[in-house]
Amino acid sequence: MTRIFSGLKPTGHLTLGNYLGALRHWVETDQHQADALFCVVDLHALTVEHDPARVRRLSRQAATLMLAAGLDPARCNLFVQSHVDEHARLSYLLECTATDGELRRMIQYKEKGARAAAAGQSVRLSLLTYPVLMAADILAYGTDEVPVGEDQTQHVELARDLAVRFNQRYGHTFVVPKATRPPVAARVMDLQDPTSKMGKSHESGAGIVYLLDDADLVRRKIMRAVTDSGHEVEYAKERRPGLANLLEILAACIGGNPAELAPVYTSYGALKKDTADAVVELLRPLRERHAELAADAGYVDAVLAQGAERARGTARPRVDAAYAAIGLLPGR
Repeated sequence: MTRIFSGLKPTGHLTLGNYLGALRHWVETDQHQADALFCVVDLHALTVEHDPARVRRLSRQAATLMLAAGLDPARCNLFVQSHVDEHARLSYLLECTATDGELRRMIQYKEKGARAAAAGQSVRLSLLTYPVLMAADILAYGTDEVPVGEDQTQHVELARDLAVRFNQRYGHTFVVPKATRPPVAARVMDLQDPTSKMGKSHESGAGIVYLLDDADLVRRKIMRAVTDSGHEVEYAKERRPGLANLLEILAACIGGNPAELAPVYTSYGALKKDTADAVVELLRPLRERHAELAADAGYVDAVLAQGAERARGTARPRVDAAYAAIGLLPGR
């Protein structure tokens, strides 16, 4: 059975982009068709300045929302990254396999490093090395496929390269994974800046639909979405990114095709209204289930504890094998 691994980083409240681009596909497809592991990758949240209490709070909220969305502990494995030591154990071995140059070529490091330098600041070393930790997340489990957004594909390519290199140098140890993406709305864009991804941590939040936003707030954000010059509703991502974003969101919500939906509309207002209605209806059961689970912290804790135990059982033999292959003495 194909094994998949993917995770969500608790650096902000989860968004519509997280749901349409990843979480819904995990729920509707991946957990039914694969040996699936889903992780709150909390160690990755430490690469930037952070409030410890907020990281803990967002980690729990992310796990609760993943369950609320429909991940079933009987069908998949849900756990928190820092609860499984094998991630950090393997990460160091892969740092000894990676090169400085290939990590400095990572797009996110280059972009964030440039912004920090322009502000007269520096970045944490972990920002440079976290793609290696991400590779460890993947390789520790013998992962075949990694469902990721477009912006993370480069990191999966690094995991592939490190797996191949380690296998060639020290003997076959790791499965070489591949990245997969859902066909529609793989990258939902900010409603106020449709050339930028709908991220979790934008300062204003005006262009971001959070999964726990109430219905009225969702409607206001979508009705205020930036559109483009002109009057005709057409699907043209390069020329009219605002309209394309709305059409992709609507298509992902109702199961349509954005190019086929465009001719249905004669005004931006009608498109925005239908998109807002579709998003509100999509998120309603998730928000209701989240409220139920948030009131039962013991259940969520039990799911995460059981998930971590199962994850350790899966990862430890392969990580132990990697330690032996690279030349380390076995412990007792």
